[in-house]
Amino acid sequence: MGTNTAAWVARDQSDTVMTPRHLPPGLLPALAAMIPRAEGPRPAVPVRAPFTGEEIGTVPACTEADVALAVERARAAQPAWAARPAAERKVIFMRYHDLLLHRQDTMLDLLQLEGGRARRHALEEVLDTALNSRYYAVRAGAWLKPRRRKGALPLLTATWEHRHPLGVVGIISPWNYPLTLAIADAIPALLAGNAVVLKPASETPFTALLAVKWLHEAGLPADLIQVVTGRGSIIGSALIERVEFIGFTGSTETGRGIAAQAAERLIGCSMELGGKNPMLVLNDADLDRAVDGAMRGCFSNTGQLCISIERMYVQSAIYGRFVAAFAERTRNLHLSAAYDYEGEIGTLISQEQLDKVQEHVQDAVAKGATVLTGGRARPDLGPYFYEPTILTGVTPEMQVAAEETFGPVVSIYRFDDLPDAIHAANDSRYGLNASIWTRDTALGRALAAQIECGTVNINEGYSAAYGSVDAPMGGMKDSGLGRRHGKQGMLKYTEAQTIAVQRLLPIAPLPNMTAGQFALVMTLTLFLLKRIPKLR
Repeated sequence: MGTNTAAWVARDQSDTVMTPRHLPPGLLPALAAMIPRAEGPRPAVPVRAPFTGEEIGTVPACTEADVALAVERARAAQPAWAARPAAERKVIFMRYHDLLLHRQDTMLDLLQLEGGRARRHALEEVLDTALNSRYYAVRAGAWLKPRRRKGALPLLTATWEHRHPLGVVGIISPWNYPLTLAIADAIPALLAGNAVVLKPASETPFTALLAVKWLHEAGLPADLIQVVTGRGSIIGSALIERVEFIGFTGSTETGRGIAAQAAERLIGCSMELGGKNPMLVLNDADLDRAVDGAMRGCFSNTGQLCISIERMYVQSAIYGRFVAAFAERTRNLHLSAAYDYEGEIGTLISQEQLDKVQEHVQDAVAKGATVLTGGRARPDLGPYFYEPTILTGVTPEMQVAAEETFGPVVSIYRFDDLPDAIHAANDSRYGLNASIWTRDTALGRALAAQIECGTVNINEGYSAAYGSVDAPMGGMKDSGLGRRHGKQGMLKYTEAQTIAVQRLLPIAPLPNMTAGQFALVMTLTLFLLKRIPKLR
């Protein structure tokens, strides 16, 4: 499939580390023992290492009774936690921040072992989780304290906004970023005074369990966060039926079902769903920077990233040079199963994911697309390795044109006029992330505002917007509901309450005042308040 695939260079890995060095013996069984179990037998769920396909351990396939027990324990622990001052909660998560960074080699080994990713990409999760821990720990107290609001009538009405925890928050997290999409989402919920029940993906449960273990070591009460394992189709509904809020990251199709169940119970939900993310490269872009950014934006975590770039639109004047440079860089990426920072690309997570990637590429080629580089599985490296792949000549009838591939595959298109590029970028049911490359940042911002995506990066692929944790992050259209990060990322886990005290006079006619006189007085009052800026 393509004449350039032979250019992939085999590299000597004799000096690389092919096994994790920082995982203590017996760690995985000890982590599995943390999972609550009600009475009765249950099957074991095998967890496999994508690098080799070998089983590394098992976790229980939790039952509805297990979920009920986990929620019960979390709910019992939550009131005492909510009563603790915000300053005490802050200390725990600042300690957790340091613990994550000091012990990162252990976490990175586990992230690679379970997820099959390159170490440099696993590092993103550790840094992101530590960043979220510090960010919310520092700000939670100010955001959660009662805030004075303008009353109905100046001087006569005193009004406050209070924020209360919801109770128990359920989080259903995916396998592609098992640390950040589980724990980084749990951190603001916990700091807001809630308990959490976490359901990690069956492919990567040990990462979440280790992160929870370290939370306990940092001082978090033991029962406050619970982990249940098994198939989401079996225990997901049981979790949603018992919590006060549900957070989900995963496919749009699954998200629709979760949203419907949450709506039936009238509980809140937040979800980041699928993406088919566009990147625009303008004629004035810095070619070298744009190619570097495309490498990161398209192939981080082997493309198994909901905000990664899968569609690339390059303006005509730079198209030839950009595509040639991008293809050359892609052709020479180092695929590796080593536990070090030398590897540039890891493996896909499973046979299912490999099958999907192969199906998209084969369908595109059968319908006339061209493979510039890649397009092959690499069983010589491991059971699920697949070469980073660039396609041209992709047309709408091909699966890869509109469906999320979730692998190391990108389609490149040429464009002439900027309005055409904006139209193409928006021609998708998804609206999660986008990227624009131009030296004219003012133009880039103007174009970004026209793109129907929750985040748009200028001169970066995804990390600038995602890493700006003070700003909300989420999707438009079929890419999600609600936001993580920023103030919204914490306050969604709270219930707002308004408390108002009326002084001296009621908001009603005074004795001996007619309804008509009251109407006149209130009308004149509103006209007066409009003229006073501080009282508007």
